[in-house]
Amino acid sequence: MRLLHTADWHIGRTIEGRDRLEEHEDFFEELVEICNEENIDAVLMAGDVFDSVNPPAKGEELFYESMARLSDYGKRPVIIISGNHDHPERLAAARTVLKKHRIYIQGYPTMEPLRISIDGCKEPLAVAGLPYPSESRLKESFTESNDELQLREAYDEKVTDIFNILTESFTDKEIRIAMSHLFVAGGSSTESERPIEVGGAYTVRATQLPANVQYTALGHLHRPQDIKNSPARARYSGSPLAFSFSEAGYAKSVSVVDIKAGKVADVKDVYLRSGRPLVRWKATEGLAQVHSWIDEKKDNHAWIELDIHVDDTPSMNEIHKIKKAYPHLLTIRPIFPENQSETLPERKHVAIDELFNQFYQRQTGGATPDQELTRLFLDIVNEEEEGGSS
Repeated sequence: MRLLHTADWHIGRTIEGRDRLEEHEDFFEELVEICNEENIDAVLMAGDVFDSVNPPAKGEELFYESMARLSDYGKRPVIIISGNHDHPERLAAARTVLKKHRIYIQGYPTMEPLRISIDGCKEPLAVAGLPYPSESRLKESFTESNDELQLREAYDEKVTDIFNILTESFTDKEIRIAMSHLFVAGGSSTESERPIEVGGAYTVRATQLPANVQYTALGHLHRPQDIKNSPARARYSGSPLAFSFSEAGYAKSVSVVDIKAGKVADVKDVYLRSGRPLVRWKATEGLAQVHSWIDEKKDNHAWIELDIHVDDTPSMNEIHKIKKAYPHLLTIRPIFPENQSETLPERKHVAIDELFNQFYQRQTGGATPDQELTRLFLDIVNEEEEGGSS
């Protein structure tokens, strides 16, 4: 059986207020091509379909249309679980209709595995799917203690118990898969994952992942990676798009998993062409160097963050000219002579919409701002910038 593992689509995500729907459209086109070329029998999507609990209408439309094509209109099963960014009920609202097209969506955690017959395969596919398991979604408290270590231990134990229940009926006569949206301790994160744990408490040790499976498909971390010390092969497929400049230079991919009943899974990466890469420009020769790069159309398919060495602050008129000539140049950071002789630490860039999201969550106790509110905030910020140039 040949499976495709993907996760963390984050449909509706923006970068510095710029829409990325077109990039998601290109990704889904490529994903369908990969499934056809690689003869994929079923698709595993390990959470964070959307970027917020209230995704834009165009994003939802793209999702449903893309799932119809990805499933080859019912010929190829697609199994989806919710992540911490998804609204469990909203994501799974159409599950009854979608199930008829062999699209299986699980919003809330359950104690029942999913078993599916795959056309052309002798063994059935058994999936122990665990959507993002928070206390609120499991509808129970893990511990009455506020101690971080005790909460971590209780969470680890709870996730382990759920996986034990989900996999206890698995046999060597079926293809045995676990799938979840979790933060596994030791995984390599980037700046673009908004945390799902409080002070590191919502983490699971790799050794506690299920053993009675052949492969565990994980979501949440945006960098593709295998998990060390797991009882069975476990992997984050990573996100299909780069969402922060900490991911600059990293190739994006999906994971293709070949499995036979009773055998160890064989995994390979299929690298993606779609999606604009995130690139950092360091113009040590000033504005002339930037204009030269623009004339030669350097990185014209990328989102760009620019560090420019200058003696004086560039005027707003100069900045607007550069951004007009290169619309995908997102931020311009001047570096002055007094700083040029120093070894500066690598800057951690966080997009303005991401900063607003983090602020909103802190002020509301974890709620996520909807798309309209974020867009309003960005409009105000842009008005302030434009007003400063007059």
